[in-house]
Amino acid sequence: MSTFDRVADLPLIVDSHELEQLEHAVSSEFIRTTTHVHLRGAGEEGIGEDVTYDGDAHDQLLAAAPPSLAGEWTLRSFSDHVERLDLWPEPPGMPAFRDYRSWAFESAALDLALRQAGQSLADALGLTPRPVRFVVSLRLGEPSSIEPIRQLLEGYPDMRFKLDPVPDWSAELVEELAALDRVDVVDLKGQYSGTVVDNPADATLYRRVAEAFPDAWIEDPALTEETDAVLEPHRDQITWDAPIHSVADIEELPFPPRTINVKPSRFGTLERLFATYDYCAAQGIGMYGGGQFELGVGRGHIQYLASLFHPEASNDVAPGGFNMTPVELGLESSPLDPRVDAVGFRRL
Repeated sequence: MSTFDRVADLPLIVDSHELEQLEHAVSSEFIRTTTHVHLRGAGEEGIGEDVTYDGDAHDQLLAAAPPSLAGEWTLRSFSDHVERLDLWPEPPGMPAFRDYRSWAFESAALDLALRQAGQSLADALGLTPRPVRFVVSLRLGEPSSIEPIRQLLEGYPDMRFKLDPVPDWSAELVEELAALDRVDVVDLKGQYSGTVVDNPADATLYRRVAEAFPDAWIEDPALTEETDAVLEPHRDQITWDAPIHSVADIEELPFPPRTINVKPSRFGTLERLFATYDYCAAQGIGMYGGGQFELGVGRGHIQYLASLFHPEASNDVAPGGFNMTPVELGLESSPLDPRVDAVGFRRL
């Protein structure tokens, strides 16, 4: 039985739903906005989170006529229904945003159906949550400096990192970072286009980080004739994130990966996400989890899934406080205790 089949036929009663906008001022220039989707039925509530990176899109969703969700469903039929709905009053700025919004409704439905059934996700899947190893993802300022890492290590001396190399990473900075021996993933962000984090192909930078971090995963390179030649000896380290929305995307990669970054919201539906877990297990492909700067329940969702499917990997699912500036002391350290609710799809 597939992972999705274990939950697909759970009954689901939806009486009503409500949207709740969440905000966090990252800086004077950037306010992170997400939306909680609350589904209610049979005296229970399920919650999901829309992590679309467009504040206006969240405002438009709140202002629009609410989608028709009430009824008696199974998880499978509700998913099919949501996929037929147009949840976008205005076309999204990026195609991936459609998956992010669908995931909010799907994860809320999973939470609600499990609560109505009196089950936890772990019980429904027959899996045991385990402690989750995580890394902290960050950039190193402008200009890039090792100081953000040194400051974080003062409060969290055992922390490990996922870093975004950018063109101003000098040979000296890379040498300093390598000497710390704390880097698990270098995210080249070469697979993004039209975003604030675009990082064009740079063979010099790719060679520098690949040679300096021989044990780190190299995520999302932009493969040109020049960069492919540079990274060819390091293919076992190459992993993918932004292009992966389904099993088909894995099969279309330029070469078979040893591991991939599984961000649940990128898959849109439970069926595509769970099919990917099954495919990777069958093919011997490793997985690690990734986040989307969730402000609410979505962070617990990705931590919960990591605890079931890839707890010992370099999961980019650190507690949300590590995304804030400054980072407070007293946050949970790696590995995260696998505390999950006795019913539903939530981490305590």
